[in-house]
Amino acid sequence: MDDADARAWYQQHLPEHALLLRVLDEGARWLRVREVLRLEWGAMPVPVYALELGSDARNAPVLGLFGGVHGIERIGTQVLLSWLHSTVQRLQWDHHWREVLQRVRVVVMPMVNPLGIALHRRSTPEGIDLMRNAPIDATEPVPWLVGGHRIGPWLPWYRGKAGAPMAAEAQALVHCVRQRVQSGPFSLTLDCHSGFGRRDRLWFPYARSRTPLHHLAEMHALSEQYEHTYPHHHPYLIEPQSASYTTHGDLWDYLYDDLCHRHPERIMLPLTLEMGSWLWVSKNPRQMLDYFGYFNPVISHRHRRVLRQHLPLIDFLLSATAHWQNWVPLPDQHQRHLEQGLRRWYPYHSGPPLA
Repeated sequence: MDDADARAWYQQHLPEHALLLRVLDEGARWLRVREVLRLEWGAMPVPVYALELGSDARNAPVLGLFGGVHGIERIGTQVLLSWLHSTVQRLQWDHHWREVLQRVRVVVMPMVNPLGIALHRRSTPEGIDLMRNAPIDATEPVPWLVGGHRIGPWLPWYRGKAGAPMAAEAQALVHCVRQRVQSGPFSLTLDCHSGFGRRDRLWFPYARSRTPLHHLAEMHALSEQYEHTYPHHHPYLIEPQSASYTTHGDLWDYLYDDLCHRHPERIMLPLTLEMGSWLWVSKNPRQMLDYFGYFNPVISHRHRRVLRQHLPLIDFLLSATAHWQNWVPLPDQHQRHLEQGLRRWYPYHSGPPLA
């Protein structure tokens, strides 16, 4: 199959991959492309890419952007492709944007689970939920099934067999984060999902516990900067994931704890954008006739709105990463942010944050 036939096949069966290939063509001057995993759908190869742009210095701060972890939530991949398209177009004429990117590395995995997208499944083809697949258990009770289970792949939220290696897609994400995102002194990540409630949420660790994360002061300072910079911003609800529910096997809990253990001098702030898909469903109940409609906007004007409304957030996170030393709390500010973070997100907590 030649390149034109392959692209036509992707356009029919996996249009997000066809769009990604167009972005790679448009941004060839700016993008460094790594194939981190190769999957197969029948006889068709489906590569998983990690893209980079900006600085390649080992000690550069890093923004990591991830989407398509749950295949049914394809809107997350589409948001990242929308941002990538805008970015590579802007780089062709915006010298200021080029200067910003000289200060920071951006790593993008827009489709972590492409076969899940193609097959209209939350899980991998083997039935594994990647966000329940890390070798880490919750330290508090989790909701039945939803919090992750090992009953079998025929039920959603399956963690995989106990003691088995992580799924190949999860391993690819973990390796990419460890090698290219966590290498610098500071990193921010945004993992794009959909399907929870009527509000868009920005979650941070932990999913496994209601214990405050070690970098609570830094997380509070980041949220404060965002809210002060954009007082009329899109109304994200910023909170730890455990404020909504707890789970086993969260990849970001696993990666965050691992970095804190291996390199306590480095800072990583993982965020999950959980787009509230029930807002789309409530405005158009007919979406419930289509399984994708529970997790993705269907009507064209709402779809276009979602593709543009989160771009200011990603641009803010890029600038916050590039200039992290200007807002991360200094020692004399640290206690204030810590106390305010505890009051805002952990009013029940009486002990110190997790060290």
